[in-house]
Amino acid sequence: MNARLMSRLLIASLPDLLFKSLLVMLNFFCFVVFFVPMNSQAVPAMGMGYEPKYPADYKHFDYVNPGAPKQGELTLMGVGTFDSLNPYILKGISAAGLGVLVFESLLEKSMDEPFSEYGLIADDFYLADDGLSATYHINPLARFSNGDAITAEDVKYSFDTLMSTAAHPQFRVYYADVKSATVIDKLTIRFDFKNRNRELHMIVGEIPIFSKKWAGDNDFEKLSDTRPIASGPYTVESYERGKNIKYIKNPDYWAKDLPVRKGMFNYQHITYKYYKDSTIALEAFKAGEFDFFFENYSKRWARSHNGPNYDSGKIKKAELTHKNNAGMQGFAFNTREEKFKDVRVRRALSLAFDFEWSNAKLFYNQYVRADSYFSNSELAAQGLPEGKELALLEKYRDQLPKEVFTKQWKPASTVPPNSLRKNLIEARDLLAEAGWTIQDGVLKNKRGDVFTLSFLLVDNGFDRIVAPYAHNLKKLGIETNYRKVDTSLYKSRLDNFDFDMVVTNFSSSLSPGNELMNMFYSASADTKGSDNLPGISSPVVDALVQAIIKAENREQVVTASRALDRVLLYGEYLVPNWYINVHRIAYWDKFGIPRTQPLYYDPITWLLKAWWIKKTMKNEE
Repeated sequence: MNARLMSRLLIASLPDLLFKSLLVMLNFFCFVVFFVPMNSQAVPAMGMGYEPKYPADYKHFDYVNPGAPKQGELTLMGVGTFDSLNPYILKGISAAGLGVLVFESLLEKSMDEPFSEYGLIADDFYLADDGLSATYHINPLARFSNGDAITAEDVKYSFDTLMSTAAHPQFRVYYADVKSATVIDKLTIRFDFKNRNRELHMIVGEIPIFSKKWAGDNDFEKLSDTRPIASGPYTVESYERGKNIKYIKNPDYWAKDLPVRKGMFNYQHITYKYYKDSTIALEAFKAGEFDFFFENYSKRWARSHNGPNYDSGKIKKAELTHKNNAGMQGFAFNTREEKFKDVRVRRALSLAFDFEWSNAKLFYNQYVRADSYFSNSELAAQGLPEGKELALLEKYRDQLPKEVFTKQWKPASTVPPNSLRKNLIEARDLLAEAGWTIQDGVLKNKRGDVFTLSFLLVDNGFDRIVAPYAHNLKKLGIETNYRKVDTSLYKSRLDNFDFDMVVTNFSSSLSPGNELMNMFYSASADTKGSDNLPGISSPVVDALVQAIIKAENREQVVTASRALDRVLLYGEYLVPNWYINVHRIAYWDKFGIPRTQPLYYDPITWLLKAWWIKKTMKNEE
């Protein structure tokens, strides 16, 4: 155990005044200390395979303004509905903003580094030399919104609750390698691990912490209407189910002066107003009903963000660059269904999608075709496998298509000499090989079963994208139905894998790890509520996910990620869509914005954490 934690344990039983005096002395000499596996040298922060950016004496993150005024109200949009104040259970739809504004974790992730974390609720951290446990010390200043001190018991309660059947199943997958949480003393907790895992000590630091008093005598899985008791900068002021939720800044917020929070959360009130869909919401935004719009649809960005308020400068438009791993978006096949089990069928249906036509006619050439599950990053498979990646894949050669080793996978394209006609002919032949042929004008198998396809949508914006794809599929004898359902039904059907095809997005960080279990691992294929919508269940994929999780350095992460990417692509689990390397935003000209923007972020989180309401003549400093 490191010297600092040992000192804390020795003085834990001393009177409070003496304890606090000694703690101040310790803090003077040693800031937030993190340790690297198998290395006893202290460093000021933990970075995943690199030297963290901020030193021990940092004052604030670069992407904030430490002098930002704390004032005003921010109004944002919610889409669809909500019926719960608990974002950690499977049942229901939780209100927007809860995770960022109300709940906090042991550590805070920096938005201008691939994966670095700094102390928040925990002010000290130690990873055992054998990598099989991590110990956290709770900041004595840390408080819940009701004024109660946060203790190690609260951290254990939060973890144990999230790992129970009362919480969303994704937590049991994500933290599957954590064996137990043990309270050492009032402010110290140790997490023991089943296996060595290069990132487990860091993602444990992301566990949301909440008070046992929140649930009280109620069952956690039924906790939907009770306002959370957590440690974040805001509390729930009021709400109307499905209509709005209002947050108010906690005037006694415990962490407001910490470097990790300096210049952050600058609004006194934050309100989310709910709209049926984003098209209706855009018109409400232009009328001034809320303040900020994050645009996901190219047509709207090109043609609908206009009008007098844009012309006068009252509404600003911007494209913010980012270096996020773009991951993979696509039309996912539900391979749990018999008709999608044959990879040739899935490839055939992918050949029918004409991205180049869609990009030109529908997207105003704003997008790039997604060709990797780690698009826009060094983790994407490149060329043919060679070196250490080839050696890794060789272990599974007899379980993989031979093309994995001889041909680089590419999405279907209509760029000459390719064409849609050529692709559809190839698709017809693949379907025939798989036992599907056109009979009486429709696609049937030998039993006479008709191949039909149902596409589940939640937003009107995808109708125009699916329609030309359905037109192409009809040439193969496939009748495609697509319908939009409300948010509640959509979530329920996805949680229960009740769909043929659906739009999905596999987002990923630059340092992928345990989240891959919830996306691609065989165990998640039958776990309700998981992100493994295609139902991927492959021993090779499982082994490569484990190789990424257990990688001991950056080179091994890149090698295993490229191998996994290659195997997933040849699995044809979805029809690849597209990505863009900018965030398209529009906002009313009422904000102050930090001069330096982060690198790895979503714009709404940056808005919530670092922007502020500008001073006006009636509200001078």
